Amino acid sequence: MAEFEDFMKLDIRVGKIIRAENFDKANDPAYKLWLDFGEEIGKKKSSAQITDLYKIEDLLEKQVLAVVNFPQKQIADFMSEVLVLGVYGQEGVVLIEPEQRVKLGSRLG
Repeated sequence: MAEFEDFMKLDIRVGKIIRAENFDKANDPAYKLWLDFGEEIGKKKSSAQITDLYKIEDLLEKQVLAVVNFPQKQIADFMSEVLVLGVYGQEGVVLIEPEQRVKLGSRLG
């Protein structure tokens, strides 16, 4: 079993998607995302396999949760800096987002 301290090691924050593009060089269909986490964390990039349920124009300005303290990961020619969180639904990955608008960079926990 995981301990509460293990969970607290994850830095999960709210970011806003400010740019999204098709990621043609990814092995599986994905988007390149640019997110704004506010002053403390700033702007970060992520690759996300969410093309089944989301169109690029639907992603802009959407607030989502992401782990911001994992090591960066090179995916093809793109450096993914954060892990955007989602759950696997029947038709694809569903992003985890706050029910109401909150301050960018707000921490889960």
